[in-house]
Amino acid sequence: MISGTVVGQVWSTRRIDGIPAGAFLEVEVDGSGSRLVAFDVLGSGVGEHVLVTQGSVAASWFTGTPPPVDALIIGSIDPTG
Repeated sequence: MISGTVVGQVWSTRRIDGIPAGAFLEVEVDGSGSRLVAFDVLGSGVGEHVLVTQGSVAASWFTGTPPPVDALIIGSIDPTG
């Protein structure tokens, strides 16, 4: 798992069939400054600290045929924790 902060939204005018409802967000990985695009079904926003999973685990979370999603936001990290 990766922890990071949502730094922006990724906008597209078209998307392939099979991508479920949700948003693509840009996440800056804690401690490295690198960024990745993660699919979000939780409704996360810019500035929110999140947990991200990658690879087959991310795609297998969805029911039916797995969509082509390589990174998935799976949780929001409480800033008071």
